Formats: sequence, structure tokens, C-alpha cells
Amino acid sequence: MIILLEKKAQKVCYDEIIAFLQKEKINYRPIHANERIVIDLSRNVRVLDREKLLSFDGVDKVFTDTEPYRLVSRNFIEENTIIELDLVQIGGETPIVIAGPCSVESEEQILEIALLVKAQGLQILRGGAFKPRTSPYSFQGLRERGLELLGKAREETGLYIITEVVDTKDIPMVAQYADILQVGSRNMRNYELLKAVGRVNKPILLKRSMSATMKEFLLSAEYVMSEGNTQVILCERGIRTFDDFSRNTLDLAIVPATQKITHLPIIVDPSHATGRADLIEPMSMAALAAGAQGLMIEVHPNPPKSFSDADQALDPKQFANLMHRINHYLEWQKAYAKTPHAY
Repeated sequence: MIILLEKKAQKVCYDEIIAFLQKEKINYRPIHANERIVIDLSRNVRVLDREKLLSFDGVDKVFTDTEPYRLVSRNFIEENTIIELDLVQIGGETPIVIAGPCSVESEEQILEIALLVKAQGLQILRGGAFKPRTSPYSFQGLRERGLELLGKAREETGLYIITEVVDTKDIPMVAQYADILQVGSRNMRNYELLKAVGRVNKPILLKRSMSATMKEFLLSAEYVMSEGNTQVILCERGIRTFDDFSRNTLDLAIVPATQKITHLPIIVDPSHATGRADLIEPMSMAALAAGAQGLMIEVHPNPPKSFSDADQALDPKQFANLMHRINHYLEWQKAYAKTPHAY
């Protein structure tokens, strides 16, 4: 069971509920989400009387185990979750752009890209240090050395870092360098990894598996949140279908669909979704038009020489053109919000 307290519930209300649970010898765990306190009883075999719990002052809602996902649901929290990294907001009014290479290849490469990303006014740098690949002979990443280079890029530019963690044992090491931990599409169903990152006090970007339904996607986010970490960012990166003109099929319908169900922010990765540099700009604009709260873009100083995913990496000129168009669209969007009658 999940007990959701009112946003302005007093501490005395919380203390009364806790005293009752202790008297009944019920294990509980408080979770803080969107300025609210949630009391998690979901791991208890015994189910308490729902009406009794609702009778306490300060209790807003009580959710039972019959609902497939509770913590990610708008039935649980109506207002949007906004994840803050100092001045950067993910899930706020303005969509964010995360950019960088598929993989960290060298100090020169990552610093060049970091400076390029910063010059475009962005604040979050992506780059893979650990690279799970389909073929065992493909480049697997520089691992800890890659993390060190990402750390150096942050020191040089002040950019926040997002990078993937692929194994539970590597979480402490990755968390030393990363501001946001990414769980890739291959690990969306790695439930032990999801639970482990759920115990880390850092935002988690969760990518949709290439064969996952929306329900399965949200249940993976529920795994993270059920461990206490409510800072989850969903990422649509395409699903596998019978079409072969692109790497995957970009399912933009999931953006507005999930926004009706969950309070978590959702961004789109058109690079992995299409696998084609020439499709990234139009699909980026389509994602923003669909309501995506951010984009994740791959950029490389010299895409043909990229160690991985060369076909989907933008070169500096393509990236600058994309950012120009994105900024123009966002300016129009703000103007429209202020004076819609003028359009």
C-alpha cells in the first residue's frame, strides 16, 4: 500500500500515522516526492484498512496493490515532476537538449565536443564510458578512463554529465563522475540494476527498451521509484518494427500518451531512434511539437571516424543548424503562449 500525504500536511499528521503503523507493527518507508511525503507499505503482506488510513488528518490518498504502477502515476501525484540540477530544469516549461558523442574516445575528442556543446548554450553533455554493444568485437568504451575524461570535460566547461551505467557493481564509480545516471534500452528490464539505481540520490534517465510496451516502460520506472529515488526521466529512443529504412521506429505517440498517465518528464532520442543523421532534425522538431520535454542528440567532430554509431552522429555544422532551428521554435512557442490570438 502507498499512503500519500497532502502537500501541506503538518508534521504532527505524519507523526500520528507513523505512531499508528508502529503500534500495528507495520514496516514502512517514507519517500519524498514533489514536496510531498509518501509512506510506502507496499512490501507488507498484511493489508491495512484503507478507510482507517484515510481517516487520519493530512492523508490525501491511499493506493492499493491492485494498481499496476502507483508511484509513477498521475493518480499518485498530479503535478509534473521537475528535476533540478541547480539552474537546469528537466520537465519544466522549456525543453532541454542533451548532446555529445555516443562514446568517449579520447581526451581531445570529448573536450572538443564539450566546448561545441557549451558554445550552443547547452548545459548537459552526454558521452558513453561503458558501451554495451550487440557484437563482442565492437568498441566497448574506455570504462573508468572514459569517466575520468568526462570529469575533465566538466571541469573545463562546467557542463553537467550524463553517462550510462551497465552493472550494479559500477554504480558507485559512475556516480562519482555523473550528474545523471543513464539506464540504457538493453537494461530497461534489468530489475536488479533498476533497484540499485533507485537507491542512488541522483537523477536517472531510463531509456525504453526496443520491444517494450508503454506499461512495461512505466513499470521499469516504478522499480526505480519504489526504492526511494523519485528523480526519473523517461526517454523514448525508438522501437523495433518490420521497417528497415531507419534503425528503429520512433514512437512519438508515447510522448503525449505517457504525459496523461505519469508525472515524470519524458524526452526523445532521435539519434538512436532513426540511426540516420538526415532524419534527426525533422524528428527532433516533431518530438518537440509532440510535447517532449527534451532531446538527446549525438554529435561528433568527425562522424565518419566515430568509434560507434557513425551514421547517426551530427557533425558540428549539422548540430549548429539543428540548434538554430530548435531555438527559433522555442522562441516562437514562448511568443505563442503569451499572445495566442496573434497567430
